Amino acid sequence: MKILQVLSALERFAPLPLQEGFDNAGLQVGLTEAEVSGALLCLDVTEAIVDEAIDKHCNLIVSHHPLIFRKLSRISNDDEVQRTVWKAIKNDICIVSMHTNMDNAPGGVNFRIADKMGLRDVAFFGEKRSYDDTLEGQPRHIDYASGVIGRFEEPLAADDFVLLLRKRFDVECVQCNQLLRRPINKVAICGGSGAFLLPDAVKAGADAFVTGEMHYHDFFGHDQQLQICVIGHYQSEQFTSEVFRSVIEAACPGVPCHLTEINTNPIIYL
Repeated sequence: MKILQVLSALERFAPLPLQEGFDNAGLQVGLTEAEVSGALLCLDVTEAIVDEAIDKHCNLIVSHHPLIFRKLSRISNDDEVQRTVWKAIKNDICIVSMHTNMDNAPGGVNFRIADKMGLRDVAFFGEKRSYDDTLEGQPRHIDYASGVIGRFEEPLAADDFVLLLRKRFDVECVQCNQLLRRPINKVAICGGSGAFLLPDAVKAGADAFVTGEMHYHDFFGHDQQLQICVIGHYQSEQFTSEVFRSVIEAACPGVPCHLTEINTNPIIYL
């Protein structure tokens, strides 16, 4: 099995045209004609992640966040991105990133977050977009958006909902607005930086909106309108590697997949 076949499987699941205009998903570093010795699946790519790939005999790293997001004017040892690119090249390791295309894809990151919460009837909300292409000679139509909304089988009180988030996502603390004084049933989700979808969550009639990070002023004006819960960027997207694994194992059986054992979250709570 070649790296190109794994990359193609990931892009069939989450086509690159689904990514946002600011993004840089897809192949980051390396040659795709090499045979796959193993795939290390992670959220971020750091020097430590490359070292882990070497230790686990993986010549492919699949990350959510792109290693190369901004233009590199050179590759030296000036910063961690440059050093990580250099280390990957020296060790013949290919790096592939599936970012906002995986956020927006049906069954992608936000659907996995909803699954971890135990939500049902999960569907997209917010601006609906579509993409058409041809897959294996057959026309394909994909509807997508940046957020999903679902419901609980049994509504939860606001404090129980916060406790559920803390438990399911291993969160030290949840940033919330005033606790809602009605049961929470419909929950809108956008992993990562999702504040831009808060107005759409209100329009969709959500009782709660869960995302990874928001600005201070975004919390104002929504008390008793809906429950805002901000659980951390890393925490919200930490299960993305599980999506990668399910895609690769289904399309490329025999490729060893390893979930990283390294927590790359740069934020700590003291």
